[in-house]
Amino acid sequence: VVTGFRHSARVVTAAAVIMIAVFAGFIGMSDQMVKMIGFGLAVAVLFDAFVVRMAIVPAVLALLGAKAWWLPKWLDRALPNVDVEGEGLAAARDAAAGRPEADLVKA
Repeated sequence: VVTGFRHSARVVTAAAVIMIAVFAGFIGMSDQMVKMIGFGLAVAVLFDAFVVRMAIVPAVLALLGAKAWWLPKWLDRALPNVDVEGEGLAAARDAAAGRPEADLVKA
């Protein structure tokens, strides 16, 4: 949680500040509806970025611990097995070539 927070805090803060500045710019418009939408969006982004993403989410993740990353078995069976790194192909190639290190790699 701490490492994730440390690496993402700058990005979340920068994106939030940019979005707040853009939405706050709508407050200077002459149309009342645009002013209300700009103000509402600016406050919503402020709340989401600084209260939800930087306080509530890390606290919930810290409280739940490993349970926060639990995947139900039914969902694990329903999701496809995505092999981005190609470990499955490398293991199949090694097994076909008769290499013993193929036994060490789990597909």
